[in-house]
Amino acid sequence: MKPVGAVTRGTTNPNRLRRVDNFISYRCEGLLKEAAQPLVIDLGYGATPVTAVELRGRLAAAVRTDVTVVGLEIDPVRVSDAQPFADPPWLEFRRGGFELAGLAPVVVRAFNVLRQYAEDEVTAAWRSMTGTGGLLVEGTCDELGRIATWTVVEHGVPSTLTLSARLATFTHPSVFAERLPKALIHHNVPGHPVHELLRVLARAWETEATPFGPRQRWTATARRMRDEGWPVLDGPARWRLGELTVPWPG
Repeated sequence: MKPVGAVTRGTTNPNRLRRVDNFISYRCEGLLKEAAQPLVIDLGYGATPVTAVELRGRLAAAVRTDVTVVGLEIDPVRVSDAQPFADPPWLEFRRGGFELAGLAPVVVRAFNVLRQYAEDEVTAAWRSMTGTGGLLVEGTCDELGRIATWTVVEHGVPSTLTLSARLATFTHPSVFAERLPKALIHHNVPGHPVHELLRVLARAWETEATPFGPRQRWTATARRMRDEGWPVLDGPARWRLGELTVPWPG
């Protein structure tokens, strides 16, 4: 089966995807525990396989020990270079793209992959990656993983948007604008729901200035948005991690 897609830049760093891995452990715990074959795909892991190795370790510790992670890359050199890190059957590396190498995973993580594509190519990629019924977590982050956004996609349709930040270094919600998923980044203009979301988030953050630190401020920001009628999901346990999840603002 010929891989579908293009080779990514390959930039990666240890712990870059820790935030989304934590979310996957939380959001997909039930799916993975109930699955007869708990297969997770890390699509486009990059020039080194460190994030795939970390994903396997985190899911094994937090969800179930027999979870299998398969890292897929279009570049055969990257696949070859990753083989010393493989630990079959729990961690493998294969050549593949949006067609998922013919596998049928429970969950797919595709991070910093679609940014290089045109916006009108995103929907087809989503449909391909969820074509066998798996749940897709697709998004982007900065080089160190301190600012990240992602969407959960089911059957080709996005359901939620999550904004996540390392609060110790967080400055202002405006930093999310340049890290929005590809499907939203060009819609951050007046008149579009994602622009209104970021505007209200910024206003709430500025209103909730507090001497007690960024974690308390972010939690108060999320609570204020919910009190004002925004459909903020989850609750303080996730908010304290620097997360804010809302229905897809498309």
